[in-house]
Amino acid sequence: MNEKPYLPRLIDRKMTQYLQAFGAVCIEGPKWSGKTRTSLHHCKSSFYVGSSRGNFSNRKLALMDPSLILEGNSPRLIDEWQEVPSIWDAVRHEIDLRGGKGHFILTGSSTPNNRGVFHSGAGRIAKLRMRPMSLFEMGCSSGSVSLRGIFSGDTSAKITGEIDLRRIIQFIIRGGWPENIDVDYEFAQLLPKQYLEAVVNSDINRIDGRTRNLDKIRLLLRSLARNESTTATNRALKRDIKEIDDEDIDVETVAEYLNLFDRLFLLDNQQPFSTNIRSSVRVKQSDKRHFSDPSLACALLGTTEEVLLSDLETLGFLFEALCERDLKIYAEANEAKLFHYQDYHDNEIDAVVEMPDGNWGAFEIKLGAHQLDDAAEKLLHIKSVIESEPKGRPPKILGVICGLSNATYIRPDGVHVIPITALKD
Repeated sequence: MNEKPYLPRLIDRKMTQYLQAFGAVCIEGPKWSGKTRTSLHHCKSSFYVGSSRGNFSNRKLALMDPSLILEGNSPRLIDEWQEVPSIWDAVRHEIDLRGGKGHFILTGSSTPNNRGVFHSGAGRIAKLRMRPMSLFEMGCSSGSVSLRGIFSGDTSAKITGEIDLRRIIQFIIRGGWPENIDVDYEFAQLLPKQYLEAVVNSDINRIDGRTRNLDKIRLLLRSLARNESTTATNRALKRDIKEIDDEDIDVETVAEYLNLFDRLFLLDNQQPFSTNIRSSVRVKQSDKRHFSDPSLACALLGTTEEVLLSDLETLGFLFEALCERDLKIYAEANEAKLFHYQDYHDNEIDAVVEMPDGNWGAFEIKLGAHQLDDAAEKLLHIKSVIESEPKGRPPKILGVICGLSNATYIRPDGVHVIPITALKD
């Protein structure tokens, strides 16, 4: 059977750069996001720690002497290294012995306990975060609008084509999983559900060998899904579980389980932006909550096309999650970062992209084109508030990322209109 052709990922460029700059690259991220496939594209030999062949002989060999598995052409892929944490130190030591760059690629779908890892690998092993695929990587965005181009002054207007609301909903429910690209939509909804089952029934307890209350884990996951794209606190999650599911969970347990979800790359929260605005306005410091892919929230909520068409509020939050997943991928491809903004005067910005030179853009995310005027007015107001501060540094770019717009252009007030199905890095 012929192997599927490799679909390029935006992280490829960084992989190539990092292999020239470091002794090893560790690519981390959620299961099924394409880490191994991308690593195979860049490596010249490979070793699968978790392979079941020979009664899991690979894992036994790695446990016996990690240095034995490092022999092979460089870059050598060590897949799922966290199964035997001592591999990390063996790789670091081997890099010191060899000198030079680009010897190893490590992949990991969970972060092990510090126990068994004695050296950070700083200066030798660089880490990269892989996420599920963006719409552009999946071929669902034309890529006619570039995030980099917006910041560099590309102001050309373009017709980007009509997009159906049901199509947007399918993007959300299907998710950015590489194995879902060619699967009929009817069956593509199954993958996120199976992903969650694998995490809850296997990975949660395997990560450190402790047995946990899986019912409470499921309660917390459902609460996170109900609070997708919000800044709900741990206490708010506890209250939500009590009010909706009529169950109690300790705040300490919430914190413990959230840490586990982070270690499994199940979550991908959006940090608050404040440090470079240079404004005296007090800024809230809460993360905006996201799963690593909005399809996971859909699976937990049991959403369908028809359900979301009748619940536009939930659809709005999930669409925001889709856009912010893609924005994070596009930003990081440009060495930029994605944040959100909230202050104590009820001013909010859905997405803040800060470029490496310190310039930043403020973006609102709206599903319908009829919301453009309100979104633009909001952005212009926040810009004026920051400009009024003695040392305030306003955004360079104002933009509305839209689901149902058929064109990209700059409004007379200077606000960019950007269809998500036309955006790329």
